[in-house]
Amino acid sequence: MAIVAGGLGRRGSDPQLLHPSAGAVARLAAAAIAFSITVGAVAVARGSTSADVPAPADAVAVKSPAGHLSFEIWQDAARLRYQLSLDGRPVLAPSAAGILIDGVNLGDGVARGSVQRSSTNREYPTRGVHSAAHDRSNDARIEFRHAKSGTRFSMEVRVFDDGAAFRYVVPGSATRTPDEATTFRLPDGAIVWSHDLHGHYEGVHVRRALADVPAGDWAAPPVTFKLPDDAGYASITEAALTGFAGMALQADGRGEYVARLGHDHPPSYPYTLRYKPEDVQRVSIAAKITGPVTTPWRVILAGRDLNALVNADVIHNVSAPPDAALFPQGQATPWVRPGRAVWRYLDGGDNTYDGLEQFTDLAATLGFEYHVVEGIWQRWTPEQLKAFVDHATERHIGIFLWKDSRALRDPAARHAFLQQCHDLGVAGAKIDFFDHEAKEMIDLYDAILREAAELHVMLDFHGANKPTGGDRTWPNELTREGIYGFEHRNSGAWGPHDTTIPFTRLLAGPADFTPVVLGDRRKETSWAHQISSAAVFTSPLLVYGGHPRSLIDNPAVEIIKSIPAVWDETPRVVHRGTERGHSAHDHGTREVPDAGPLCGVLRARRSRQRGRRPRRARRRHAGRHVDDRPARRRRLYRPPDAGG
Repeated sequence: MAIVAGGLGRRGSDPQLLHPSAGAVARLAAAAIAFSITVGAVAVARGSTSADVPAPADAVAVKSPAGHLSFEIWQDAARLRYQLSLDGRPVLAPSAAGILIDGVNLGDGVARGSVQRSSTNREYPTRGVHSAAHDRSNDARIEFRHAKSGTRFSMEVRVFDDGAAFRYVVPGSATRTPDEATTFRLPDGAIVWSHDLHGHYEGVHVRRALADVPAGDWAAPPVTFKLPDDAGYASITEAALTGFAGMALQADGRGEYVARLGHDHPPSYPYTLRYKPEDVQRVSIAAKITGPVTTPWRVILAGRDLNALVNADVIHNVSAPPDAALFPQGQATPWVRPGRAVWRYLDGGDNTYDGLEQFTDLAATLGFEYHVVEGIWQRWTPEQLKAFVDHATERHIGIFLWKDSRALRDPAARHAFLQQCHDLGVAGAKIDFFDHEAKEMIDLYDAILREAAELHVMLDFHGANKPTGGDRTWPNELTREGIYGFEHRNSGAWGPHDTTIPFTRLLAGPADFTPVVLGDRRKETSWAHQISSAAVFTSPLLVYGGHPRSLIDNPAVEIIKSIPAVWDETPRVVHRGTERGHSAHDHGTREVPDAGPLCGVLRARRSRQRGRRPRRARRRHAGRHVDDRPARRRRLYRPPDAGG
């Protein structure tokens, strides 16, 4: 992997940062530049040529608004097939479409009915890599009838300029058992980044040629791949996962990935560690659904470069908007407040009542908004817990309390815990140990999200699956784990992993990586790398893994304080005639104070460049709002020797 700019991969005391000079800030900026684009980390050699496979003349084609992406579906000997192309080159070669109902594949022996076309063009507020999402697509609803069973179903398709999504809808009122029959055939010569399900969604991505992926190999979405001949990049995942089992992918060894639902997934190590054998047996049985069967959206992000994937809104676009009764102002509902948090777990500190109160005080010193408290609070008396929360409230710090999800499976116990949080004025809860994507676990997520919303409790899920756009539907979900983060002490080098996940796991949504540890746990990485990671790893609840005292004592503390939890935009500029470019986060309308030469590489926010008056930036704090925070931008460079 090519690493550039200021020793991103070196460890040590970073002498230039021992004195907060202009050179130190410039070096930190350079490390941030090198950190994120990481095409060096995901660089590949030029692939073999893949010709587009023309669809039959009677195929239903849905093109993106700009016309670069085309989704086509047809019957091949009465078997439903589809493909996706970018600029006339295959993103997905002809693949199987279909859904099983009670063991019958409705995609086999199918006749097409009516096709209803429409289009969508709207914007809505979001958070994470930018503050406004663009929902612009051409859409189709295609009716089918399965010949043998007479079952009618439809396939809904939406094609955006940065990806495509489709789902199956089977009407009816009976109780039935659905399963998947969809495949994703990658073009010959593709390069794939994926990890298996051993740690559920906490794995390290491996880069392989598609031809080297063996049959039976499991992949946890998003699965990102590079198209041959530098045609672009794509990533497969799902969205709007609710009332259904989650999807993983399994390779057939011949270039195709098969969609497999939660009951077929091999139980992860953390699941078998924490759950009983009878639980493992139960979640291996396909779940029944009463009434209409509506699958999650099967999503393929696609673009000419990685930045198109990073900025894609497809996952949130196909997810349901928030319920106005629960979130009257949507993402801006006052009790839903992104922010930064301290956390005593990875980097030492006194794990006592007094020690944790000191963490709260240090959070206030940093200007952070939250303190995430692990399960030790359950040993305190009700009076101690109330005093602890009151102490934090006086310092404008919100408290998140950890809880084992297994203790919340009972509705009465779940209500009692969330009501306790509400009554105490606790800001949120960190719910842990899900470790599976069976439908019963997805139903548990949904139940917790709804009841927490009713009681104005924000959430951070750990031991979790991938995000699928639920943070649009439920703005009280600020973040979730589902990532190989700093909790993993026995990791090898962090650099290659850290510079791959922005283009793999983070495409799905926020990740609670718990970044910025400045001691030995950072291994080969530098301070600059660590601090940059807080800007690169999107998480509206930005939980710092390092001891807050180590952050305060660091010469770059003012830069640490300046990094927000959410961003206004993440644009990219490619420099003409080169492979170099920059991508930047932007928050607000002013630049980082005392940034020295860093100011010389910052740009005005993109809304200014388009001639619009910039919006006033707002960072949300627990119990208060502070306006006109300085702009913070991240710049990403592709090194000239990155290849691919």
